[in-house]
Amino acid sequence: MTSHIRTASLLCALLILGCAGPLAGQQKPQWAPGQSGLNAGILPNPGATYANITLNYNAGTYNGADGSSLPASGSYNIWAIENIFYYVPKMKVLGGNLGFMVVFPTVATGSLAADFQAPVNGIENLKLTGGGTGLADIFLQPFTLGWHLKRVDFLVADAFMLPTGRYSPGATNNIGFGYFGNHAQTGTTAYLTKNKATSVNLFTDWEVHGSRSGANSTSKTPGQAFTTEWGFGQLLPLKKDFSQLLQVGVIGYDQWQITDNGGTTPVGPITVPASTLPHYSVHAVGGQVNYILPKTNLSFNFKMEHEYKSSSHALGNTIAFGGAWTFKVLK
Repeated sequence: MTSHIRTASLLCALLILGCAGPLAGQQKPQWAPGQSGLNAGILPNPGATYANITLNYNAGTYNGADGSSLPASGSYNIWAIENIFYYVPKMKVLGGNLGFMVVFPTVATGSLAADFQAPVNGIENLKLTGGGTGLADIFLQPFTLGWHLKRVDFLVADAFMLPTGRYSPGATNNIGFGYFGNHAQTGTTAYLTKNKATSVNLFTDWEVHGSRSGANSTSKTPGQAFTTEWGFGQLLPLKKDFSQLLQVGVIGYDQWQITDNGGTTPVGPITVPASTLPHYSVHAVGGQVNYILPKTNLSFNFKMEHEYKSSSHALGNTIAFGGAWTFKVLK
C-alpha cells in the first residue's frame, strides 16, 4: 500500500507546487493563496508534467484596518486559467532532486490589477476599477530542491514574477502587476502513519517586490508579504487494487503584509506617501478533494476556501480546480 500512496501523493503535488497565479489588486500581493494545500512538501519524481489550474477569487466585501466592513462600490471577481510546465531531471544536489517550473500562458481577467484601497487620512477610494481579459505576468521558478525522507518530504524554492502582462499607469484594463517580484518558498509534508496515508502539510511564500509606476507620476514599491498555507489530509483507496484513490482534507491559508509600502500613491484627488497605507491580512479555511489514477499518471483536484477574517483587504471565497498529467518519465 505504501508504494501506491507514494505515487498518488506525487501526482497530487504536481497540481499545487509553485503555481503562483498573479491574482492581485492594490491591497493584494502577487501570490494568490489557495493554490497549495495537501502534499505541499512533495517534489515530483524525475520526469516532465503538464498541469492546469483554474482559479476564481470572488469578494463583495472590503474590511478596513480594524477588520470591520467598509462601504465600497464594485467587487472582486477574478478568474485565471494557468498552464503549468514542470520538469525534474535525474540529477541530485545535496541529496535532493532539482526541479524547474514555469507558469505561462495564464489567461486572466482585468480585475487582477484593479485598485481597491482602504481609506487614508479620511479619504475613501473604495471603487474597484479594471476590466478586460488578457495574458497575465509570467511566473518562473528556476530553482526547486526537494528531499524525500522516510517520514517527511521537504522542499525549498525561489521564483520570480516577471511583469510581462499588459500594464499602463491609470489604465482600467490592466492585466499584469507592472512590477517585479521575488518569491522564496518552502513546503513540508509530514506523515503521521507508516503507510503515509495521513499527512500534515505547510507551505510558505515570502515575496519581495520591485517598484511600479502609478497614475499622476507616482511610483510605489508594494510592501513585502508572507503567506502560509496548511492542510491535514487522508488518502483512501476506492478500489482494492489501488487503481483509483481519493484524498480528502481540511486546508486553509493566512497572508500578511509585513513591511511598509515605499514611494507615493494617489488616493482620491491627492498624492500621499505609500507608507501611510495600512498593512493588509487575510485568513481562510476550507477543504480539498483529490481523485488519483496512479496507473495513468493522471490526477484531478478541487479546493474551496472561505475567508473568515481580513483587515485592509477584501473578504471572499477562493475556488481552485484542475488536473495534472505526467506525460514523460525518465528511465
